[in-house]
Amino acid sequence: MAAKKILIIDDEPAVRNVFSRFLKGEGFSVTESSGGKEALSILAKEVPDVILLDLKMPEMDGISVLKEIMKTASEIPVIMITAYGDVPVAVEATKLGAYDFLCKPTDLDNLVMVINRAVEKRRLNQEIWQLDKSLSSSLEMLLGRSSAIKKVIEDIRRVASSDFSLIMEGETGTGKTFIASIIHNLSGRAKGPFVTLDVSAIPETLIESELFGYEKGAFTGAEKRKKGYFELADKGTIFIDELQNITPLVQSKLLKVVEERRFHSIGSNSPVETNVRIIGATNKNMVQSVKDQLFREDLYYRLNEFIIHLPPLRERAADIPFLAQVFLTEVSSDLNKYIPLISDDAINVLMKQPWNGNVRELKNVIRKSALLCDNNEVTMDIVNQVIGELRNITGAAENKVPAWQSHGPAISLNEAEKIAIRLALEQTGGNKTKAAEILQVTLKTLLKKIRDYGI
Repeated sequence: MAAKKILIIDDEPAVRNVFSRFLKGEGFSVTESSGGKEALSILAKEVPDVILLDLKMPEMDGISVLKEIMKTASEIPVIMITAYGDVPVAVEATKLGAYDFLCKPTDLDNLVMVINRAVEKRRLNQEIWQLDKSLSSSLEMLLGRSSAIKKVIEDIRRVASSDFSLIMEGETGTGKTFIASIIHNLSGRAKGPFVTLDVSAIPETLIESELFGYEKGAFTGAEKRKKGYFELADKGTIFIDELQNITPLVQSKLLKVVEERRFHSIGSNSPVETNVRIIGATNKNMVQSVKDQLFREDLYYRLNEFIIHLPPLRERAADIPFLAQVFLTEVSSDLNKYIPLISDDAINVLMKQPWNGNVRELKNVIRKSALLCDNNEVTMDIVNQVIGELRNITGAAENKVPAWQSHGPAISLNEAEKIAIRLALEQTGGNKTKAAEILQVTLKTLLKKIRDYGI
């Protein structure tokens, strides 16, 4: 392993000499600088792992040097070295971005300990950066690469690791359930349950009992105790679709659950503790629903700690060729038949459609086209046939949700990863090394996943 590089910036040769000799003896590689300007010139040519920076220096003091380092190399930990009387200034330096500060005379053993901690922090930060980069790349392999969807990917990356409640707004078929499942699987609750509730699919009179459950004998027909969605989702995530359709009474009870983290099932006097993350989804403008007094303002702001807007497919048409290929790769596996291509003419047809049903409608078209395909290419004629049949069924009414679009369950992150791997292999003609580069994983990791998934 290469020795960690330390840059010492101090105008006193004796101090530099003491630090340098000791750190070299501890196995570090040391570069010395007598002042700020010289140090900045060194940083333009090489990147140390840690910088030791004296606070008081002539010509350019430590604070000025620190500010310049933060502009160009903020990822490098900077440890300030200061006299005892300058501690308040050193504390201010940490607010500017310094990793830590040590007082003169410096305990050399403590110095090594602080340097090692700083090195480890930088290593962890680099790993996090690589993970973020890999995560964004992986999500692009699932969702697309248009500027509109990149904003969504950034929102997912930002909020997933938190425990924030959030609301997703988007037209029917834009993938709200799928993205909610991605957020759950990327969160600290991934090992817990992911429970979905479609409010529009449940009669108003049953929503309360579905959410909170009921006790045996609570009402006619309650022959045994039933757990509600909140109890089933404990330590996990509950996804509530068609949020705007919750009745005022249930909204009131939901607000209490959010505030108190507990609820009463119907017919019970004993509260049930709950630890869930709530993700709501709607195809309506919730702000307008609040203004129209159809949805409680206090509940809306409790749930809306973060909001993700999902663009309709017509606003991200650049993703259609990519998504079509993803869905074709997926259905080819389902049908156990090799259909690697969609003709350019077929893609042009897809690009011109209004996609009132959004991504879900596109997926349906590709799946049915693949089923009708008898060779290794989905042609324009097949796509036109499928779209024509679907338009006849739905009447092609603008903004009307086609009857054939059911709310299918979200696929797991493992399934999504399989699709991404198959697509990468498809794009590289089976070249696993190039596929690993596209997916931004090591070849060893890709080979393991191929083996684990049986691809």
